[in-house]
Amino acid sequence: MKKITYTACTLAALLSIFFSGAVASAQSVSPKNSSPQNIPGEGGKKNSGDDNTPLTTFEEEIRAKRAIKMAEKEHKENLDRAREIQQIGKELKETLQGTSTLDRDSLKKVERLEKLTKKVRGEAGGESEEMNIVNPPTDLPTAACQIAEKTETLSKEVQDTPRQVVSTSVITSANILLELIRIARTFGHPQTPQP
Repeated sequence: MKKITYTACTLAALLSIFFSGAVASAQSVSPKNSSPQNIPGEGGKKNSGDDNTPLTTFEEEIRAKRAIKMAEKEHKENLDRAREIQQIGKELKETLQGTSTLDRDSLKKVERLEKLTKKVRGEAGGESEEMNIVNPPTDLPTAACQIAEKTETLSKEVQDTPRQVVSTSVITSANILLELIRIARTFGHPQTPQP
């Protein structure tokens, strides 16, 4: 009888160890679907409270779609800038024919043109570069004509350039246009009203 009791005690001890181990492991593992999935924040980055687990395919897909939408939006904005550049160039050509000075409205248009051109150049991947113009304008109306021609060229180049391409022709045209704007400013300063 002692032999059966000893075997029964050993079996009971092994079973209790096995069951307590199973209960302990069940309590330490959290269910996989108990927490909501975190969607990456702006720019595809997880929130600061997130753990360092890798992104799931769902999160990667959302991040890729967001990046594509942002790139398409930026490209559309760049196309709109190019159209506005062309429009301002035409307006300046009409306004400055036969004048020798920049009035306030023309000066504001020139400043807007310069700002838009720098933005387009930056979006194309370019930066400021010294340019030498082959036939520089000799007066304000000539400068206005050359600016109008270059705005039309730049606008067409931007519209013909795909979204994911760095265009040296866009960068060069933008730098030439900025040089023409600089030259035009030297010809005529805004008229100040006499008191």
